[in-house]
Amino acid sequence: MKELGYYDEQFSATLQSSDGDLSSYSYHMADQGTDAMEREKSFLMASKEGRYLWHLNEALRRLYNSPATFGTCHQCGVAIDFERLDALPHARLCISCKEKEEDGKRR
Repeated sequence: MKELGYYDEQFSATLQSSDGDLSSYSYHMADQGTDAMEREKSFLMASKEGRYLWHLNEALRRLYNSPATFGTCHQCGVAIDFERLDALPHARLCISCKEKEEDGKRR
């Protein structure tokens, strides 16, 4: 949430205040491109953080709604390894089912 607050501050800042310049115009076209690229990177990072929080909230909902089934694979029903849940608390699939899913996406 702290990261999203940081990105919110960046997005709400005007172009003038974001680069510390007194003018809202960049001196060079390359500066405008750099500014646009930095805004795009910030947006992508904020979007990634937002998706991660959404997945965590969904995992918490699953945990509170049915704690007995939390940590079991949604496809095959096998218990998800503790190491996987420790690394990725919002994991819904075991390693083998996730690999099958990713292989299907590559084809």
